[in-house]
Amino acid sequence: MPKYTVSLSRAYLVDIEAEDREEAARLVEFYLGNCPDLSTDKDREEHHFRITAIESAVNDAFEVVEGY
Repeated sequence: MPKYTVSLSRAYLVDIEAEDREEAARLVEFYLGNCPDLSTDKDREEHHFRITAIESAVNDAFEVVEGY
């Protein structure tokens, strides 16, 4: 089966209570850095695919808004 590398971008809004803005951004980047493969054996069999690796390429908190 051919192998492809796909660049995928996502954005999340994370509500977090922290000491300050910088700490909030640092903690979110650190603890939400990894993305698991959520496919099941049934998914892979039904759709004929296999994810062989997931690498975090960008993990930056770009905006911190205080309490809304």
